[in-house]
Parts: sequence; C-alpha cells; structure tokens
Amino acid sequence: MFSSTCAVYGEPERVPIVESLATQPINTYGETKLTIERALPHLERAFGLKWMALRYFNAAGAHPDGSIGEDHAVEVHLIPLAIQAAIGGRPLKVFGEDYPTPDGTCQRDYIHVCDLAEAHLRALAALEQGAPSAAYNIGTGTPQSVRAVIDTVSRVVGKPVQWDAAPRRAGDPAQLYAASDRAQRELNWTPRFADLEVIVRHAWQWHSTHPRGYRVSDTR
Repeated sequence: MFSSTCAVYGEPERVPIVESLATQPINTYGETKLTIERALPHLERAFGLKWMALRYFNAAGAHPDGSIGEDHAVEVHLIPLAIQAAIGGRPLKVFGEDYPTPDGTCQRDYIHVCDLAEAHLRALAALEQGAPSAAYNIGTGTPQSVRAVIDTVSRVVGKPVQWDAAPRRAGDPAQLYAASDRAQRELNWTPRFADLEVIVRHAWQWHSTHPRGYRVSDTR
C-alpha cells in the first residue's frame, strides 16, 4: 500500500480529477510521490510485488468519539490552523483571493481520516482477493473553498476565525477535487463523512479536548 497524493496531477486538465488524467506535478511533494508510483510497476514486473497507490486528497477530521486526532509539532493543515485562529491563536493566512473560483480562494476536497482508513482496508482486501495493482483517487468529489472552511469552523467553534490575506503561493492549483467513482466501484468504498461540517465538528471535538497551545504555519 502506498500513500500517494492528488498533487501528482499538478494543475489538472479538468475537474473532477479522474485517474486517467495526465500526471504532471508542479511541486516537490507531488514529484516525489509520483517517482514512487512510477517505480511500483517495475517492482511488480521484477519481483511480483502487487500494489495499490491511494491518491489522497486533503485528509481532515478526527475520530468521531474524539479519542484520536492530529497533533503536529508544526501544523500545516487548514482546518486545525483555522481552529487555532478562532480560539486565540495568530490569524490564519489565506494565500490568494484571486483564483478562478466562486469566492476567489483555492478549492480542495476534504476527506475524513476515518474514510481514508476504510479505503486502505478495502484496498488491502481487494489485493488479497486477487485484484490487479492500481492507483485510486480517495476523495469526496466535493470542492470546498478556503472561505467555506473558515465559515464552517467559525460556526462550529462559535467564534470568528481571524484571518489575513496573503499573496498566492507557487505550486497551489486553484481546484483539486476527486472523481472517486473507480474506488467506489472496484473497492466497494464510499465516504461516510463527506459533509464538511461533520469533518470540522470531529476535528473540533479532538482539538478542544487536547489543547497544546497555538502553532502558526503556512497553509493552503
């Protein structure tokens, strides 16, 4: 099982993104992931190694009961940073307000970590049952803008997210969201927690019960 990324597509030819689109990463993260993906078929031919690469979109959320969540020494993900900004941390930086999207901010596909974990289990089961090696998009298929995330966090936390506008960053596509039909069809996988408010609510339950101070970093 290989943890890949939607960043392998770079600036996608169209959205929603299907697995057959060209892989043309525009940042180092996507390039290094694609390098491993390209090695996997060679390993299969040489050694018979069966594989599946799951191209994650934006992993988010926490376990619904609040027992497990993300706690990075340097936080880089939008939802935790927005939560920190709402509860007294430094203002969130919004990189770019002039993208060709409905509200001018980047749109991403936020996939709940529990749905992501379930996708791994389904992929492993498929390999055990003799499924061919393949790459799959793992996302909800619903684009959510940075502003939509800010509004949702403000509503869930009950406090406004303080944020500042900043210039665009190189390597940030305007839109990245999945067509995950192939995973749903071939792996019998369907996201259970696709609603952004549910994802944010689960993340807030984790962060509100596991405070470790405020960390500030860049985010998409």
